[in-house]
Amino acid sequence: MISPRLSIRSRAWIALLLPPLSWFAFQQGLSALLHAACGRWTAGIVWGLASLALCALAVRMAWSLRAPHGLLVHRWLAAIALTVAAIFALAIAFQILALLLVPPCAG
Repeated sequence: MISPRLSIRSRAWIALLLPPLSWFAFQQGLSALLHAACGRWTAGIVWGLASLALCALAVRMAWSLRAPHGLLVHRWLAAIALTVAAIFALAIAFQILALLLVPPCAG
């Protein structure tokens, strides 16, 4: 559950920044994991699913900010956050798909 103590603006910025940060952590962590031990690719899938869950959390936070709260800026940030979350969730999903299709230890 999202803390009601956070301001509307901070929730909007968290929803905007969480997907790119989770994608970056997934990208770099997966690269390091597969370089060190390519046989542990299942951990990469679990990590990818956790990154997708963070994108879903960002969507949930941004979705609740779509209603008018007095300032148009929050609705605009919410719309941008929803778009950014969808784009980075798609990038994470493609990386998970690539991990499933291409054997990590090949080559």
